[in-house]
Amino acid sequence: MGDQQDKDALYDVLVEAAKAIGNGRRAQLIDVLAQGERPVEELAAEIHQSMANTSQHLQRLLRAGLASSRRSGTRIYYSLASPAVERLWRALRETAETHAGELGELVRAYVGDRADLSTITRDDLLLRLRQGDVVVLDVRPQPEYDAGHIPGAISVPLSDVKSRLREVPRGGEVVAYCRGPYCLFADEAVRLLTDEGRTAARLEEGFPEWKAAGLPVEQSVT
Repeated sequence: MGDQQDKDALYDVLVEAAKAIGNGRRAQLIDVLAQGERPVEELAAEIHQSMANTSQHLQRLLRAGLASSRRSGTRIYYSLASPAVERLWRALRETAETHAGELGELVRAYVGDRADLSTITRDDLLLRLRQGDVVVLDVRPQPEYDAGHIPGAISVPLSDVKSRLREVPRGGEVVAYCRGPYCLFADEAVRLLTDEGRTAARLEEGFPEWKAAGLPVEQSVT
């Protein structure tokens, strides 16, 4: 039978995982790593931090068992330790959105008014893909598309949407998706497409939620 000291130690270890997530920059890293493996220099650019600061945050996630790393040549790549980490992050996000009133206000301030955007659910998109009457754009950075994407999706990073518009097939609705509910890439892509006279909608969530739901996923061959 365990004593109180053992019980305290057990709960202290559990809390270490919470402490590791309890930092805005590390939470952003988890959000990006939910898309797939990335090298440290790209992660630093994504969260607008120095390489040194980003490495420190990543080491904290590694010590807590929430991330893993591998070396390839001179580059170090990081990924989430398992799908459970992404589930933990999603549960934390959803709980805070439900119970922390301030967060809801911050989310609205950050993402803006989405009332002018058409949206589509995962189930509806899956049906439309089977019917073949929709064009799907992955507007995340190319490495995230390569790591995993919705089958049949065309990789057109947000910065390229306007210049590559001619590559987007006409004759059907365009659905854009990105990283998740806090990602604005798809919002901006839909507005750009709509301004160009295209019928476009935003996937309600993002690729991590699609993958977590057990829906089909493809990876690029490298």
